[in-house]
Amino acid sequence: MGYAPEVARGEHPQRTAFYGACLLATAFLSCWLAASIHVAWVSAAIYVAAAVATCVGVVMTLRDYG
Repeated sequence: MGYAPEVARGEHPQRTAFYGACLLATAFLSCWLAASIHVAWVSAAIYVAAAVATCVGVVMTLRDYG
């Protein structure tokens, strides 16, 4: 068999970037949802949660490029 580096289950290095991209996609879709809701405080809460998810998603996606 070939050489397989020791990587613990759930610790694959590409997984973090994938999770960050999923967070970014979720934030984008939640903004789309918030734009269609006409209750101001619900929309505002969704936009704030989307902003936090975007910040975390960008950090997770681009952490290996710094």
